[in-house]
Amino acid sequence: MSTLTAELAYTMAATKKCDVYSFGILVLEVLMGKHPGDIISRIQTHTDHSISFMHLLDPRLSSPTSQGTLNELSTIVKVAMSCLRTKPEYRPTMRSIAQVLEMKSDHPSPLLSP
Repeated sequence: MSTLTAELAYTMAATKKCDVYSFGILVLEVLMGKHPGDIISRIQTHTDHSISFMHLLDPRLSSPTSQGTLNELSTIVKVAMSCLRTKPEYRPTMRSIAQVLEMKSDHPSPLLSP
């Protein structure tokens, strides 16, 4: 049972923290090109949460070549992983997520420019 399913079953209410969890799932799904179920299971069942950064990127796409792109992707992955924390109170708010992503957009980059 996923963390989100357990939360909804226990509280019988969708909360902002459930939305944050779903945002993290969506971000990883976009990066990976598939549902991140195996990553989520690993996070929830192992104490060692180290996951290869390149393992999270869709293998059908070419690997990022610039350091700026790698830094941006790293930030996005960190944000997504923080959204998946098991305890809802430890997840960031959507406001704080937006602030992190907006700070990144102050510096033009291939990922965040229009």
